[in-house]
Amino acid sequence: MLNFVNDYSFISRQLISLYTLAQNPNMTHLKISKPVVLPPLWVRCDSSDPEHTCWLGAEPLKNGNKITGISFHIVTCNADKTCFANLEDLKKAHKFRHRSSIVATKGFAQYELIRSTTLEDTVAESESNIYVDLTWNIVDKILQTPPLTAVATLNIRLESGDPRSPVFHLHKELLFLLVLAEGLKTGVTDWPEPLVAESAVELVKELLNDLKNKLDGFNTSVHKNDAEKVQCDSAAVDSSIKSLFSERGDLDFAEQLWCKMRRSVASYQDLVECFTLIIKSLEHDEIQPWIHQGSSSLLSKLIQQSYRGAMEAISLSGVTPIQMLLEIGLDKMKKDYVSCFIGKPDYFISTSVELQEQVHRIQKLHHMLEILVSCTVFLHFKHENLFPLMQSCIKYYKENPLNEKHVFQLPIRPAVVNKFYQNDHAQIWRVEINSGHGQKEVKTVWQLSTSPPVEHMTSNNLELLCDTTVNGNTEESMYFITMAKCSQVHFA
Repeated sequence: MLNFVNDYSFISRQLISLYTLAQNPNMTHLKISKPVVLPPLWVRCDSSDPEHTCWLGAEPLKNGNKITGISFHIVTCNADKTCFANLEDLKKAHKFRHRSSIVATKGFAQYELIRSTTLEDTVAESESNIYVDLTWNIVDKILQTPPLTAVATLNIRLESGDPRSPVFHLHKELLFLLVLAEGLKTGVTDWPEPLVAESAVELVKELLNDLKNKLDGFNTSVHKNDAEKVQCDSAAVDSSIKSLFSERGDLDFAEQLWCKMRRSVASYQDLVECFTLIIKSLEHDEIQPWIHQGSSSLLSKLIQQSYRGAMEAISLSGVTPIQMLLEIGLDKMKKDYVSCFIGKPDYFISTSVELQEQVHRIQKLHHMLEILVSCTVFLHFKHENLFPLMQSCIKYYKENPLNEKHVFQLPIRPAVVNKFYQNDHAQIWRVEINSGHGQKEVKTVWQLSTSPPVEHMTSNNLELLCDTTVNGNTEESMYFITMAKCSQVHFA
C-alpha cells in the first residue's frame, strides 16, 4: 500500500490520472457501459512541490457527445522581486511545447486609481477602491504600459465613511438619520454624543427668537452660520456638486431646525422640549416661518396650518417626536441630494412609501453621490463619463437593495485615466500567448501581481515561497509570478 501522507502533489496527479482513465473511451476493460462526460476537474494544491503548484486541472474535449481527448492545466506560483520572464523566451517555449509556428499575444493590466483607507469610527480598513482593467492585442514586452487603443473598464467599489470624501459631512448627517430610524423601529434610541456645547433647547430658543425679531421688524441678531464647512479644491466641479461641499444657502425653517438639533440633541426629553417650544410659538402666532413648497413632514403641515390659524392638536408622546425629527431630516437630505441628478429621481425621493423605506432609499442616494463626487473630484470626470455612470447606478439601485460592496463598471477611453497610472506599477499584469483554433487552441499565461493570486495560499505557503526566492527576507516588496500552462491528449 502506497503511503500518500504529506505528498499532496502526488495525490493530485493521481486524481487527474483517474479522471482521464474514466473519460477515455478506449479503456474498455473498465467496463463502463454508458460513458458520461464528466464536468471539468480542478484540484487545489498546497504549493509544497518544487514547482509550487497551486492548481491542477483537466477538462474533456468533445465532438458533439463524443469525448475526443483531455486538456490538462497546471498553474504554478512563485514569489520574486526582480526575476521577471522575457516575452520572447515565453513565446519560444510555447512554440516548442505545442509545435506551433505562429502565436498571438494578448495583454491585460489592472491599475488601482484610488486606494482604500481606514473608515471613520472603526479600525477596519475600507474595501473601497477604484481601479481600471485594460486589455489589448499584440504585446511588445513584459510589463508593457497599455496602449491608448486598449479596451478599458473602470471598476468602482466605494464604501461610505471615508474621511477623504468631499461629502463626508453628509455621511455624518446620514448616520444621525439612521439612529432616528432605528429608534423609531425598535423603540430604543442610542443617542450619539452632541457635537456642540450648547443644548438643543438653547439653540431652538435662539432660532425662535431670531424669527420673532424678524417678524417684529427688529432683526438685530447677527446671523450665525452653524453649518459645517468642508474645504476642498472644487475648481473643476460642477456647481450642483460644488454646492454639496458646504451647507445649502436656501435652508427653510425646518431644515435649519434639523441642522441645529442633529448636532445637539442628547435625549428623548430634548426632543419633547424643543418641539413643545416650536408648537407653542406657532399656536400663539409668534412666528411665521418659511418652508419649502412640497415639504411633507408633520412639522411642515403644522406650519402650513398655522398660516390659516387652525392647527391640529399634536401629542408629543411615544415615537411622535422621533418621527417628526426623522421626517424633517429626510426632507432636508432629499433636497441636498436631488440637485446632483439629472432629472428628478422620483423613485428615491418618493413619500408614498413608509419611512423606513424612504431612509433606505436615501442611503442609496448617498452611495451614488459618493461615487459621483469621487469620480468628479479625484478623477476629474466630465459629464460625458458621469452621465452613463449615474444611469448605471440608478438602474442598479431601482432593482436591488443597498450594497456598498457592489462593483459598478463603466467602459471608458484609456486617455481619460492614463495620467493616473502611466508612471505607476500595475497591481496585475498578464500576457496570454495562444495558438491553434477551436478545441485545439492552447494557451500559456504569465502573470505578475502584488497580492497572492489564489485564495487558498496560507501564510505557510507564502513563507515557503518567499524563503525560496528572496533569501528569507520577507519584509522586502514582493511580487507573485503565476504561470498557467496547458497540454492536450487526443484519444485515437
